[in-house]
Amino acid sequence: MPQQQLQVLNALDSAKTQWYHFTAIVIAGMGFFTDAYDLFCISLVTKLLGRIYYHVPNAPKPGTLPPNVAAAVNGVAFCGTLAGQLFFGWLGDKMGRKRVYGMTLMLMVIASIASGLSFGDKPKAVMATLCFFRFWLGFGIGGDYPLSATIMSEYANKKTRGAFIAAVFAMQGFGILAGGMVAIIVSAAFKAGFPSPAYKDDALGSTVSEADYVWRIIVMFGAIPAALTYYWRMKMPETARYTALVAKNAKQAASDMSKVLQVELEAEPEKVEKHAQEPGNDFGLWSKKFLKRHGLHLLGTATTWFLLDIAFYSQNLFQKDIFSAIGWIPPAQTMSAIEEVYKIARAQTLIALCSTVPGYWFTVALIDKIGRFAIQLMGFFFMTVFMFALAIPYNHWTHRDNRIGFVIMYSLTFFFANFGPNATTFVVPAEIFPARLRSTCHGISAAAGKAGAIVGAFGFLYAAQSTDPKKTDAGYPPGIGVKNSLIVLGCVNALGMMFTFLVPEAKGKSLEEISKENEEENETATDTRLQGASDNRTVPF
Repeated sequence: MPQQQLQVLNALDSAKTQWYHFTAIVIAGMGFFTDAYDLFCISLVTKLLGRIYYHVPNAPKPGTLPPNVAAAVNGVAFCGTLAGQLFFGWLGDKMGRKRVYGMTLMLMVIASIASGLSFGDKPKAVMATLCFFRFWLGFGIGGDYPLSATIMSEYANKKTRGAFIAAVFAMQGFGILAGGMVAIIVSAAFKAGFPSPAYKDDALGSTVSEADYVWRIIVMFGAIPAALTYYWRMKMPETARYTALVAKNAKQAASDMSKVLQVELEAEPEKVEKHAQEPGNDFGLWSKKFLKRHGLHLLGTATTWFLLDIAFYSQNLFQKDIFSAIGWIPPAQTMSAIEEVYKIARAQTLIALCSTVPGYWFTVALIDKIGRFAIQLMGFFFMTVFMFALAIPYNHWTHRDNRIGFVIMYSLTFFFANFGPNATTFVVPAEIFPARLRSTCHGISAAAGKAGAIVGAFGFLYAAQSTDPKKTDAGYPPGIGVKNSLIVLGCVNALGMMFTFLVPEAKGKSLEEISKENEEENETATDTRLQGASDNRTVPF
């Protein structure tokens, strides 16, 4: 039977959209802007790092990162993110969302700056320190996932909660776009200031010494937006749901939300005490009660995020390789080092602008109208369709006349990733679990996603290599080729569609209703239900 809901939680659920909602979106969203910028900007500079630190005299092609180094540089931040999601997700439920929120941001700022200051001029020293600092950068980023999602879900009203959480995540699109734009501006400025010939004309002269500043500036820029939001994060009050339902401090919850909502709210400590004493509201993460009530939900959120990120991150990180393979970016030997950064950044920015960013905001606009389940199922379906449409006639797309068609199809897979599972896998785990386990469960789901990203980042490096040993990148064994890799990614998306059926719909329900926190363990008389309904009033605004 439903319990009597706390007045402060009713007030949050029924609040009209107000200024504090947008403030929370921006404060939480800037963390995601930085997250996306830092995670994806490395893909813009890996070819430059190869040219600077792994130049081979008299080689027909510019230097490239050795396979083990490329895998480490691309994947180490994901390893840190996975660890951070688990650790800070757990800590957010133990210490409170707000107390942990500042830690993750400062870690991101410090590690972002340190990444650009990687020591020495020898390849081993630079790559080792870059990987070390990018691990800790990822660790801070990992904490931002469960905390930002949980804070936004617990601040939002039930009518537009999905849109608000999705809007926080949509800042990731602007982060990816900003990464490309910063790389374009920096590389264009250096190209104008330090002109250099193409590699085929002058192998050594094509990489000017100032190119070393280019990648460092691009990598370090991510610290600026994170640093700017630190003060505002520290000013946010703890969420009422954590304060009331987990910390059991009804007076503080009412006081905090009275200031936020600008209405008088009653503390109701007796309801908090009654909730705490309910035998059904004290089960732990690994208990039979949790497995019975939420086990399949956690399996659903974790597997769909895992499968989505295999496809999403392999596509994002290796856009430049796919564009080079179809000839959209000229062969490396026909460009100077800085010009190559410019061309890669321009291509990725175009994809972000035309498909990635719009996809996120389609989700924001429609998630509370058509629901999470429908968007996720549709997204996986179209990702599967477009991936197979690219893969099966792959040779057709490599012809010069068909390249624009390939880019349009490839862009559509990004659009439906973001107007689909990339957004919903972030939103749903922040809604369907109890308050005392919400951050932990979101962290577990997100960590499963990052495990998928690691599979995509490491696996695609090798898989996408040509089947012809003569056409592989230096140091790589023959792979299955881009065509077969795209077929594998299509199958992964199809699996994601199947596991979506384990995830419940949360549209239009309060967090306590979805997680069944307001369900009493013992069934009582019908009049109790009626009494609960009469007390479940909302505060007028």
